Amino acid sequence: QVQLVESGGGLVRAGEPLRLSCAASGGPVSMYSMGWFRQTPGKEREFVGGITWNGGRTKYQDAVQGRFTVSRDNIKSMVYLQMNSLKPEDSAVYYCALSWKFAATISDMANEYETWGQGTQVTVSS
Repeated sequence: QVQLVESGGGLVRAGEPLRLSCAASGGPVSMYSMGWFRQTPGKEREFVGGITWNGGRTKYQDAVQGRFTVSRDNIKSMVYLQMNSLKPEDSAVYYCALSWKFAATISDMANEYETWGQGTQVTVSS
């Protein structure tokens, strides 16, 4: 059974960087697209960024484009979210997710991802 475990969250000041990691185990995750999502209380889980199986293509939501970077290391079964120039509105619980449907496509729909991590809290102070 595939498991995803996020780490790297914490409290940072606005403008500072933070890198989240997602460790995958238990299956051939390197063959599929991965995504990062975030959620704040009372709101829907929203797409942040994603990456195809080989890292050849990435996709981001407009609010993080140019500030966040998704990457992966398939040898280590890791996916990363590098977040730069953080803003208070980036505060949320961040989740990594695996889509068993897609390898060369990146969906921004949460319901297209079947396996999720437990989430890691990111808080950005102003």
